[in-house]
Amino acid sequence: MEYYQYIKAFHLIFVITWFAGLFYIPRLFVYQIEAFHKPSPEKEILGKQLKLMAKRLWFIITWPSAILALVFGLALFAINPYLAYQPWMQVKLGFIVLLFIYHLKTHHYFKQLQNGVVNKTSSFMRIWNEGATFILFAVIFLVILKSAINWIWGVVGIFILGVLIMLGFKVYKNIRDKNPEA
Repeated sequence: MEYYQYIKAFHLIFVITWFAGLFYIPRLFVYQIEAFHKPSPEKEILGKQLKLMAKRLWFIITWPSAILALVFGLALFAINPYLAYQPWMQVKLGFIVLLFIYHLKTHHYFKQLQNGVVNKTSSFMRIWNEGATFILFAVIFLVILKSAINWIWGVVGIFILGVLIMLGFKVYKNIRDKNPEA
């Protein structure tokens, strides 16, 4: 079943590009929100460019990658249905459901910003940006360790990473408050 490895490779490629889009789009949201609060004409110039960048990233890279990752993942299950009975895979699928929920909620934020509606702060988007990171850590630990139990240590690591990221945000915010050009 040599084609199985090709399908697996394509699945992984599209998972990587999907995550790349999910990592970058909230960053663009941060910039869009910050641009929204700038004076004219800077607000309009930056807003227009950032909306275009977000639209291209979202519809040319992120959505197609999500769909193709799903298609190739389903093809892997069709070839090897035994995978669905593995406890680690069942936990992984739970995280994939969370990832799609994260993706859809991100799409909601995308649509709001495309329509000029700013309901969230740039600080919120900086934190939101880490959601996909947490899911990625959990999925990678599950796939590599192939254990429904040992992944817990990875999640503990994720929470520690989350605490460190939050502390980093606090330090960065303090630095920005003292020096807006930072």
